[in-house]
Amino acid sequence: MTITQAMTGTVLGDWGSTRLRLWWLEHGVVRDQRDGPGIGALDQPPAETLRAALAPWLVRAHPARIVLCGMAGARNGLHEVDYCDCPAGLDAWRDVAQLLAFDAIPLRIAAGVAGRDAAGTPDVMRGEETQVFGAMALHPHLATGHHRIILPGTHSKWVTLQDGRIAALRTFFTGELYALLLQSSLMTVGAADRGEAEPDAFAEGLARASSGLLGNLFSVRAAQLRDQRSPGWARSFLSGLVIGTELGDMLGGDEAPESLTLIGEPRLTAHYADALGDYGARLVISDGTDCAIAGLRMLDGDA
Repeated sequence: MTITQAMTGTVLGDWGSTRLRLWWLEHGVVRDQRDGPGIGALDQPPAETLRAALAPWLVRAHPARIVLCGMAGARNGLHEVDYCDCPAGLDAWRDVAQLLAFDAIPLRIAAGVAGRDAAGTPDVMRGEETQVFGAMALHPHLATGHHRIILPGTHSKWVTLQDGRIAALRTFFTGELYALLLQSSLMTVGAADRGEAEPDAFAEGLARASSGLLGNLFSVRAAQLRDQRSPGWARSFLSGLVIGTELGDMLGGDEAPESLTLIGEPRLTAHYADALGDYGARLVISDGTDCAIAGLRMLDGDA
């Protein structure tokens, strides 16, 4: 792809804990994309990492502005930006964003969103709120009434929307816990990296989740040793077990909502869609990249 020499382009970026994604937009169309390391994996200051990621573009042209969301605004990110408290609407979220400069290029960094549950326990997110606001732009029906959105990932988010505002959120450690458990003693030597996924094992893990997480974890190892279960079975069962525990916590005690919106990477949303099949809710699935770009454009206003 080529980038025009005129300074009319906009760089949009979603900078998470595990990776950086940058998009060059011209007249609202993505012309190029670059990736880089996440904030949690940096071995140099964030500014140097961003500068290196932008460098191949900057030899040809300079963007009119840069708009970033996610961990770019975290305490250990590029520049700390405060949280927008729930209930958080689009205008309030925009107001908390910070307008700075990066190497003389105007830079806007999105705010995160923070909330508390009924007991006063705090919860936060950075980046997912951009996808949520983007989803409302792409699917206007989400901007009115009551809706529930699930954003699977390293830290899975459940977001409640009420008339276009983020009314509440709850975070699950599902993705990161799964990754940690794959490197634990539950897996026999080399099992974390071998074998194809097994759908039946995923379904078995989902079913077992209702009897508790901790009491079922060690069965992953025991089944490999005593029942000759494959590495693929172990990984799939474990995935079903942790996802099933998350869904049980959110849906097991209540009547399932009529509809749920899943936002994320196709591989992850497919897993959650399979897991949600027994709950009978109508599912709307939206691509996480499309939602992130749409949300960043909503924040920028001109991209």
